[in-house]
Amino acid sequence: MALWRASAYAGFLALAVGCVFLLEPQLPGSALRSLWSSLQLGPAPAPPGPGSPEGRLAAAWDALIVRPARRWRRVAVGVNACVDVVLSGVKLLQALGLNPGNGKDHTELRSRNDLKEAFIHFMGKGAAAERFFSDKETFHNIAQIASEFPGAQHYVGGNAALIGQKFAANSDLKVLLCGPVGPKLHELLDDSVFVPPESLQEVDEFHLILEYQAGEEWGQLKAPHANRFIFSHDLSNGAMNMLEVFVSSLEEFQPDLVVLSGLHMMEGQSKEFQRKRLLEVMTSISDIPTGIPVHLELASMTNRELMSSIVHQQVFSAVTSLGLNEQELLFLSQSASGPHSSLSSWTGVPDVGVVSDILFWILKEHGKSESRASDLTRIHFHTLAYHILATVDGHWANQLAAVAAGARVAGTQACATETIDTRRVSLKAPREFMTSRSAAGSRVMLNPNEPVVEWHREGVSFHFTPVLVCKDPVRTVGLGDAISAEGLFYSEVHSH
Repeated sequence: MALWRASAYAGFLALAVGCVFLLEPQLPGSALRSLWSSLQLGPAPAPPGPGSPEGRLAAAWDALIVRPARRWRRVAVGVNACVDVVLSGVKLLQALGLNPGNGKDHTELRSRNDLKEAFIHFMGKGAAAERFFSDKETFHNIAQIASEFPGAQHYVGGNAALIGQKFAANSDLKVLLCGPVGPKLHELLDDSVFVPPESLQEVDEFHLILEYQAGEEWGQLKAPHANRFIFSHDLSNGAMNMLEVFVSSLEEFQPDLVVLSGLHMMEGQSKEFQRKRLLEVMTSISDIPTGIPVHLELASMTNRELMSSIVHQQVFSAVTSLGLNEQELLFLSQSASGPHSSLSSWTGVPDVGVVSDILFWILKEHGKSESRASDLTRIHFHTLAYHILATVDGHWANQLAAVAAGARVAGTQACATETIDTRRVSLKAPREFMTSRSAAGSRVMLNPNEPVVEWHREGVSFHFTPVLVCKDPVRTVGLGDAISAEGLFYSEVHSH
């Protein structure tokens, strides 16, 4: 009986503390903690405030992130643009009358069943993916159901449009966007984004983005992470129709930075078309005046031949900077027989040493050097838990601030907050890691007070920083594009 009374008193007192907290939220934390400890229930859980690893890391970033001495004034971005229709993947598949089952990857989607199997395959891994839907009629039927689905949201889509939109948030930048811009997309774009008349078209290109949350279940399936599955039947972007319009607009616009994306959209095209178009991409890039850096943003791909062609047809050596994630990095290494290419897929957080080895290989094999006429000097790698900026020494400045800015925006944009909310983010990066798995790497211990780690390897500098991962992301789409745009915004290129 006495035991029951003690439990009851403790329960009532806990309830009282809760009431006090609700009625007097401004009461000092120390007072609440002493009330809590008087229950003899152990120490009160520490709130994730300034003293937490997340709080210290966010504060350290803020001190490190400074604008470069020489800033971009005019940025030209092309060539993929569309309208993203974002909704719950499971709810759409249920609305299409599909039931949970076994997952299976399809490099190209031809039916509703292919869509279901591919979605299940990637949701089970918690991995992002993008696929082409080859059947026009079936796609438009699904797109109509998705677009009118309760809760479906319409956003600016396509890497180029998203990067342009992110740059346009800075009032001191002038932004040109070339891509297939229909009426809905034009309405969604920031007013300050200039779209050449030749880029406007009567009908929008729609991309369907099926999101799922961490821990979300469907039948036997449970998602380990929040992510999304993207599919489209997009022929305009697939043919990179706006490439020539983009390059011809540069002479009048006179940018000091060019950002190119959309090569992955050619996956639905024939091999002959891809080969011919890549040659035209090369010609177009070579038409950009010397001295203007060109950043290439990669995206999810499954066609090894296309990726291999992008690498070997000298596209990499024609651009100055690359942006990619862990799926694209491993696929690139597999397609071009790079280091760790025997790895079939990542398990959990990608190993820092493995990532570092592949980045080093890209810059050593395809980057600028005394013996190679290449322009490639910078790679911005991003994965959920951390980012790495790798640069050939002597070509870029302010990369410490750039990698920190890219990671910070990943936390704020996913949570839809202006600044990092330490209660809604968590540190998922490895607390210690090796800087290389193939060479004599060093072991690094992560310190939230000094969140950017720097190391060097044969003329290449690496800047690593963890990401404060949003626990309840509002939107995962376009994060990679925002990261790359922010990293570029804070970067300074040395003119040679």
